[in-house]
Amino acid sequence: MATGTHEHVSDPRNETILIRINDDLLPRDRAVVSVFDSGFILGDGVWEGLRVHHGKIAFLDEHLKRLYRGAKAIDMDIGLPREELASMLYDTLAANTAAGGDMTEGVHIRLMISRGIKSTPYQDPRFTISSPTIVIFPEFKEANPEVLTRGLRLFTVHVRCGYPDVQDPKLNTHSKLNCITACIQAAKAGADEALMLDPHGFVATCNSTHFFIVRDGEVWTSTGDYCLDGITRRNVLRLCERHGVTARERNFSVSNVYGADEAFVTGTFAGVASVGEVDGRVIGDRPANAWTRGPMVEQLQRWYGELIEESVA
Repeated sequence: MATGTHEHVSDPRNETILIRINDDLLPRDRAVVSVFDSGFILGDGVWEGLRVHHGKIAFLDEHLKRLYRGAKAIDMDIGLPREELASMLYDTLAANTAAGGDMTEGVHIRLMISRGIKSTPYQDPRFTISSPTIVIFPEFKEANPEVLTRGLRLFTVHVRCGYPDVQDPKLNTHSKLNCITACIQAAKAGADEALMLDPHGFVATCNSTHFFIVRDGEVWTSTGDYCLDGITRRNVLRLCERHGVTARERNFSVSNVYGADEAFVTGTFAGVASVGEVDGRVIGDRPANAWTRGPMVEQLQRWYGELIEESVA
């Protein structure tokens, strides 16, 4: 069964985690927000996904910069400095560790910030009557190792990444209905994720990850004009530059994808994950029943693991 890049092994420790809502730490079954919350009513807010390694949150500065830039873009004042929000994240991890779960490794954090409580269910931000709602939920969540090597199946969907004057795809907001619709179409086709095109018909991104191909030793990804400013995407491009691999942000078509030597996706949760098939076409010169990741993907996975170690050292 196709389940996407967030496929993970169930961990019973997640039943007793503590979730932070503003200043309160609550058990999982009591962690709720108001039905008048802007995030619930309207999808009005910004969020980040974070990984914990050796007790440190990887690439935290970059994630917080993106979060605060996104909040400013939607004219939302988070109400506290980055340093204080970082402290809240680490305090939440420490509280869970003190409660009996060692949250120093194999942890994925979802940080959600909505505009706050509304006086009535209406979109106008001036009807907000509270400070922003900050939710931090850490889970013991490791990507299934097979996801990194077995080759994901992608399906090109009709749902496009739109122009920034409609809904800017660079913003990591709660409003993800276009990506959800794309994900549904891919799932109905039996795929793990959706490959999404930009308004001009060029490859843009996937519904929850960023997409790359390898052709003749070069790494290609989209121009970045119609996709989220991905932290892992950016780090992979830096790794290519560091190690002398030609990496290009450029327009390319699905036809270019079908003829690629390798393909992969990137994201905070799974890191670098290999793609084995797009629209039923096996990527690379390998039989479908004996598919293995390619040498470039394997090398990038190794370099990315080393980069994470650097970031938390």
